Amino acid sequence: MGYENIVVEKKTGIAKITLSRPQVLNALNQQTFSEIQAALADIRRDDSVGVVLITGAGRAFSAGLDIKALSGRGGGGDVGAEINRLAREAIEAIESLPKPVIAVVNGYCLTGALEVALACDMIIASENAIFGDTHAKWGLRPTWGLSQRLPRAVGVMKAKELSFTAETISAKEAERIGLINKVVPPEKLEEAAKELAEKMLSNSRGSLAAYKTLINQGMKVDLVTGLKIEAETPIVIEDTIERLTSFGKRT
Repeated sequence: MGYENIVVEKKTGIAKITLSRPQVLNALNQQTFSEIQAALADIRRDDSVGVVLITGAGRAFSAGLDIKALSGRGGGGDVGAEINRLAREAIEAIESLPKPVIAVVNGYCLTGALEVALACDMIIASENAIFGDTHAKWGLRPTWGLSQRLPRAVGVMKAKELSFTAETISAKEAERIGLINKVVPPEKLEEAAKELAEKMLSNSRGSLAAYKTLINQGMKVDLVTGLKIEAETPIVIEDTIERLTSFGKRT
């Protein structure tokens, strides 16, 4: 399938989705969300892919929603039903994909783009990355999950501070408060993301899928219910015997 707003590359078990509208700092619009969803649907079916990277071309991961995409729909603080539907579907596709997804953030990652990044399993960023939730600056409200995922990532009070002030923070600060996993020099970002992905690829894909399901489901409920989900969710991992046998031979 051909794409206009993203570029998809697959190599040695890793699929990379690059948001590719650098002239507008990879601002998100309806077509971009549709293409992300289509790319993830293809990746879900592709057994050769074990890990997914999502990044942006040029100076930004993404500056957030393309204001032009609103076309007067932003009344009452909502960006509109159709954009909401497409954005939520793309974000759900990231979160439900049974393969690890890493957001690789270069430059700006603001508002709607932060909502996309928070749906990923991990976030790695370059030292020049900038994070922020600017909904309040534009008289908007989050509608793609940020009000729920951000507090779970950094704590309620810090999330309120970021959202209420609409201030941006550096990658170093984002790492300090637990918003992202790791910060590296810009020239090392691609290498570091690949290295992280390769560490995951060395493990059982079935185990990774199980972890992602159990953690994501558990985060939506209380501890007691989460423990019940872990104990009772039927999950079949196909390479257990092979891996245990291989370990026995090595020892």
